[in-house]
Amino acid sequence: MKKILFLLTLLSTSLFAFAQNGIIKGTIKDSKTQEAVIGASVAVTGSSNGAVTDVEGNFIIPKVPTGTHNLSISFISYKTKTIEGISVQADKTTLINTSLDPDIGQLAEVVVTAARQRNTEIAVITEIKEALQVVSGVSAEQVVKTQDRDVSEVIKRIPGVTVMENRFVMVRGLSERYNAVMLNDALTPSTENDVKAFSFDLIPSGMLDRLLIYKSAAPELPGEFAGGVIKIYTKAPINNTFSVAYSSSFRPGTTFNKFHSQERGSKDWLGYDDGTRELPNNFPANVRNLTNSAELESASKAVPNNWSNSESTAMPDQRLSVNFTKMFGVGDNIKLGNVTSVNYTNAYQHYRASRFNFNTYDPVSQSAGQIYQYEDDTYTNNVRVGVLHNWSAIIKGNHKIEFRNLFNQIGSSQNTLRTGQEFESGNDLRGYGYRYESRRIYMGQFHGEHSFSNEKSKLTWAAGYANTNRQEPDFRRANERRPINSPSDRSYTVTLPPDASNTDASRFYSEANENLYMASADWEQKLSLGNDSTAENLPVIRAGFYAEQKDRDFAARWMAYSKAQQGNFNESISHLPIEEIFAPQNINAVTGLVLREGTNPSDRYAASNLLLAGYVGTTIPYQKFIFSGGARVEQNNQQLNSASQLGNKVTVDNNILRVLPSANIAYNFSKKSLVRLAYYRTLNRPEFRELAPFAYYDFNFNNVVSGNPNLKTPSIDNFDARYEVYPEAGETVSFGIFYKRFTNPIESYFSPGAGSGGTRNFTFDNADNSTSAGAEVEARKTLRGLTSSSFLDNISVLLNASFIYSRVELGTRAIGQDQSRPMMGQSPYAINAGVYYNNEDRGIQANVLYNVIGKRVFAVGTIGTPNIYEMPRNVLDVTITKRLTNFVDLRLGVQDLLNNTYRLRQDTNEDDELTNNSKGDDNILSYKRGSYFTVGFLFNLR
Repeated sequence: MKKILFLLTLLSTSLFAFAQNGIIKGTIKDSKTQEAVIGASVAVTGSSNGAVTDVEGNFIIPKVPTGTHNLSISFISYKTKTIEGISVQADKTTLINTSLDPDIGQLAEVVVTAARQRNTEIAVITEIKEALQVVSGVSAEQVVKTQDRDVSEVIKRIPGVTVMENRFVMVRGLSERYNAVMLNDALTPSTENDVKAFSFDLIPSGMLDRLLIYKSAAPELPGEFAGGVIKIYTKAPINNTFSVAYSSSFRPGTTFNKFHSQERGSKDWLGYDDGTRELPNNFPANVRNLTNSAELESASKAVPNNWSNSESTAMPDQRLSVNFTKMFGVGDNIKLGNVTSVNYTNAYQHYRASRFNFNTYDPVSQSAGQIYQYEDDTYTNNVRVGVLHNWSAIIKGNHKIEFRNLFNQIGSSQNTLRTGQEFESGNDLRGYGYRYESRRIYMGQFHGEHSFSNEKSKLTWAAGYANTNRQEPDFRRANERRPINSPSDRSYTVTLPPDASNTDASRFYSEANENLYMASADWEQKLSLGNDSTAENLPVIRAGFYAEQKDRDFAARWMAYSKAQQGNFNESISHLPIEEIFAPQNINAVTGLVLREGTNPSDRYAASNLLLAGYVGTTIPYQKFIFSGGARVEQNNQQLNSASQLGNKVTVDNNILRVLPSANIAYNFSKKSLVRLAYYRTLNRPEFRELAPFAYYDFNFNNVVSGNPNLKTPSIDNFDARYEVYPEAGETVSFGIFYKRFTNPIESYFSPGAGSGGTRNFTFDNADNSTSAGAEVEARKTLRGLTSSSFLDNISVLLNASFIYSRVELGTRAIGQDQSRPMMGQSPYAINAGVYYNNEDRGIQANVLYNVIGKRVFAVGTIGTPNIYEMPRNVLDVTITKRLTNFVDLRLGVQDLLNNTYRLRQDTNEDDELTNNSKGDDNILSYKRGSYFTVGFLFNLR
């Protein structure tokens, strides 16, 4: 770290000493119509520095060396214009406003030397306006104004979007299972073992070009969604840049405070386990099969005694990223581009959480008996390594081929030290949890775009491969107990189960690996009307296919220590400190401890899904109407091979053909306002995990979740309406409503009669039906021109909100739980607001962002054990950016300034009146993460 700080100090000193650059910016218009020229190339003659005009005709060229320069401006159907003798001064902005003269006769002579930008706020709003569906989105330009570190933080700025567990996205109140996630137009594999979900915290915000959520369907979009099709686009090369960003963050209660860590591997700093936590290579495949005590003792000793935890001081979080883009020509007709981004993060967090559990509510005493109360000190160290490496080739201006690569590796080491009381058993408790999780994703893709016949015909194709891997090596849990009110010098006794257990003296291992192969092609043909081949709004026919093969392998293994022989056990072992109890000298087959295998045949499965889809669609403009629609046919074969706990074979072979119609109608009142109506049918396939009989134990909430191989594929009928207004470029106001009806939705069901020790068992099943309805509103507006104040001219505001109602009818199968309830994870409202200040001349940006969501079902309850809700909390973020020189930006920020308590609460008295202070209700979990302060520098080296 000292070397990094020295390097950054050296860079900063050099840049301040040699910052002799200025800025050229301005506006390009049509000389006759005075309308903005969009996509014009503006280049500094004799250099690679340049820009492309946005939808307002504006451009900005940073880092122009001081001195006198010439500016070349060109665009198709306009005469190339050269402005000579432009004086550029250090740290100042030179304004150039000019116009281009039309020149229809020289189309072939014009060469566009830069790609059109799509990652600005104006460009994204324009893309949303021109879309045929109901779309919301966010641009890289807007992301830069926040302190959002990854896509899971970025996406919650979009109307109708909420985030669960800081990484799973819900659109319009629907859980993550109802989203289709596409990275650069290819579907992503699932990153989780237990839910159908993509973990959005895998992608750093610095790699994002733009993010769009399609909330209504089209034939060319995937048919498996009800919330939204989330399209993530990574950065593409536009011009020549080289930048280094470094930041350090401070969290009160963590930074420079005591921090507990488990034993580390040599590669933990790179985000993955080097094998330290894995079982030895020669370890038996199943301890249960060992035939004699010597073999059992040998195997039990082979597992390392890694139950100690070390104490250190948590240093400030460190983030470093290096970004490089390069454009260069090959001959006269080919332009190559490369964008490479490498980033590294090492972050620490400690918080103390209070956990509670209660018995059934007693209406006489108006309270519920408390089962336990725990205080958890959780210490987490997260490491992320990410690489983005994309290439593009533009051939003769109308052919583009791209090679895209994204790799991210995240390692999370978590220690939980628990203290508390168990009132029913009358014990004090001291618990230990040592967990390490490794997550990896790679996505590679070849992508092509080809235009023919003066852009009336267009072919787009893609072929790609993706891999996700998730490992949880050696999750260790142990508990020690002693009677309540014991003298302080009385030792605790470790709890040793009579057989294998997932809760006491246990070790759990799991790995999921998923491969995805895809290919797609899309053809678009504009149809000429009579002799008018230059009509702006021509009918369009689209057709294409999508093919995908997905394969997943999952395996889990779990064991626990128990007494080798009950009558001969040396009881003094159970009173030793946790780091000594499982040492080799205490492992023997007579008086000591041995491992017991708990793994059963249901703890592994192999699954695959073959998806073949084809579609035909059309767009028909008529006066102020635009109709877009068609049909998509999806054939998929879903297979799974596993076994029951007793070893009986479990096989799933679902072969389903579905026709999915969609229709979108837009009516343009003017160039600045329109209304959209949409109907579409979609589906929602069971996820591999939901079909597999594997039972997963949730340590935090004492639940066991098992799959159901008999699940059906649900279908959804969707209706949308939205009114949109675009007052000026970069501004929008919209109001929309939606309604969805689900047939056979997959929901969580309580399994009565299963479980022990307070454990609740759940499985998946098809409910009878469910509905979801809501309204969304969004406004983005600048204050420019509202008053004579130059200060207000630099301010823009953003507000979006959604209000949602949902209900699922579980039917008669809902034994032991409510037959009707809100859909799990659905918030009745979500509000985002932002105030943005941008003074380009002074190089100052300041932003204040606010977010709040309504209470939502976090965990499904049972009769007598009500649903658990995540309660609202107000989140306020502040960021300030100051351009120190043309080379250096200073960034300051604080996240979660209000530091409201995160709270899970149970509607114990089941009166449906649940607030943070409601009587008769109880906290299940509460903690504060702490505000997060960041200071960073961005060095633009070219």
